[in-house]
Amino acid sequence: MADDFELDTKDLERRMDGAIASLRTEFASLRTGRASATMLEPVMVEAYGQKTPINQVGTVNVPEPRMVTINVWDKSLVNAVEKAIRESGLGINPQLNGTIIMLPIPELNEERRKELTKVASQYAENARVAVRNVRRDGMDQIKKAKADGMSEDDQKFWETEVQEMTDIFIANVDEALETKQAEIMQV
Repeated sequence: MADDFELDTKDLERRMDGAIASLRTEFASLRTGRASATMLEPVMVEAYGQKTPINQVGTVNVPEPRMVTINVWDKSLVNAVEKAIRESGLGINPQLNGTIIMLPIPELNEERRKELTKVASQYAENARVAVRNVRRDGMDQIKKAKADGMSEDDQKFWETEVQEMTDIFIANVDEALETKQAEIMQV
């Protein structure tokens, strides 16, 4: 019987944590007007026949608040790195200086800030969907156990546990979004 049913809440929590971690990574790639090495993390370079992260083809530095530099290790990849940055949609115009690529970070205008807040909202919605999918998986496990003979009281208990966990993680997503939007809109 299902009297000994024990929902793996640690697994559900770990998966929801993964959705939050993914959201934070996506938020880090959004430009807020300040230079940051993390803004280049999603940019992939066509190097040696495959897509490679920029930090694996050169050293990324932030020498001043409005400048990111990339010291490309292999001279033959400089143009590929420059092309990847231009095509990334970051809105940055790379400047070449030998094997060093300089990325001056322009001031964000009001229109671009609003656009970035919409992108942040989309990232947050994707994270909410991921959390809800984990919730659905947990609820499916509970329903299966119910079909195997779990009591109605136990079913209600586990459903409440999963829902409370989901509510906490959705609130975390909303809080992260508010913080990021405030950061983007800050002049």
